[in-house]
Amino acid sequence: MLPHSLPVADPQNPRSADAVGPLTGTLVIDLSRALAGPHAGMMLGDLGARVIKVEAEGSGDDTRGWGPPFVGPDEDPISTYFLSCNRNKESIALDLKSAAGAGLLERMVAGADVLIENFRPGVLDRLGFSSARLLEINPRLVLLSISGFGHDGPEAQRAGYDQILQGEAGLMSLTGSGPDDPQRVGVPIGDLLAGMYGAFGILAALHERELTGRGQVVRTSLLAAIVGVHAFQGTRVSVAGEEPRAQGNHHPSIAPYGLFACGDGQVQISVGSPKLWDALVAAFHLEAKVEGFASNAERVSHRGELIAILEEAFSAFGAEELLERLRDAGIPCGKVRSLSEVYAWEQVASQGLVVPVEHPVLGRVNLPGPPLRFFDAAGREVTRTQHSAPPLLNQQAPQLLAEFAQPRGVHAR
Repeated sequence: MLPHSLPVADPQNPRSADAVGPLTGTLVIDLSRALAGPHAGMMLGDLGARVIKVEAEGSGDDTRGWGPPFVGPDEDPISTYFLSCNRNKESIALDLKSAAGAGLLERMVAGADVLIENFRPGVLDRLGFSSARLLEINPRLVLLSISGFGHDGPEAQRAGYDQILQGEAGLMSLTGSGPDDPQRVGVPIGDLLAGMYGAFGILAALHERELTGRGQVVRTSLLAAIVGVHAFQGTRVSVAGEEPRAQGNHHPSIAPYGLFACGDGQVQISVGSPKLWDALVAAFHLEAKVEGFASNAERVSHRGELIAILEEAFSAFGAEELLERLRDAGIPCGKVRSLSEVYAWEQVASQGLVVPVEHPVLGRVNLPGPPLRFFDAAGREVTRTQHSAPPLLNQQAPQLLAEFAQPRGVHAR
């Protein structure tokens, strides 16, 4: 496998030239915007790939204007939304409807391993870059295409926005305090899942390319991503014929498993086995009160009564005291943290989940970090530790215009 020729990193503008990771030497062209595609591209960048973000002239990625909150100078504010999904990338702004812009993209594609796009189906075709054309330019290219409802079928042309898909794909019917209170998940989970599935598909296609020498098209959608994580709720419908509904902060198939009130707050517990149930009963001397609750099925069938019994017992304890008692008994438990508490948590820092970067305008800022770590056979960590800040619009244009000024051969790996 021959690595792609990478430029020397500018110390004032750290780039993936000095990256390490399993995808070092992989060139990714990211035509996507908003969140699903950019998240996939960022995942690849975290793994060491070089990711070139191609943005619209003038405005750039839509998320550059999404806020508040914005940070930085009032005359040119920076969206924290954009910062969340574009680390470890370079930026160039192109007009793909122009001959110059299309020509530069074609030269970039010829030398790339991966291209990511999340236009509505048919848009890239009209720009002259259909899947067939892209694979003609570079037969080894892996093309990830993300849509809202899928690339074919009767509703393929519908615009795909996360909250709409959370509703259409059934997720909101499972989320909320009860059946009449549908709620969206607190992050754009459909976008994020589509990006994650997309990155997974890219890696599979790159692996197959090592065997066949040929690239291919990988397609996913927000609809597919959400249906793909229905898990046991899906089989409740497809196998058992039940209709799952939202029921708040308690598990539909395991009890007790959820959020419980105590003397001065709330705690969460997860009792997923007979052994844990026996430990809970013994720790709080509940033997006489829980007759008839021996099996999980019985506890699920009488969940409301069980919640009342446990919350009565828990009311004698403050949250911290109760958590200590639960931990001593071996019961999985936890608190509900604010995000500020999460990012100040030593355990989060220990996992590399906060990464410092030097932003050309903001200076040193901390970003949520990548969720994967890598270790060699000797147990030494080989995870990428140096990350670059999300780029300013068109920040790397001079270098990229020079690098791709002339046609280059198909990237050989």
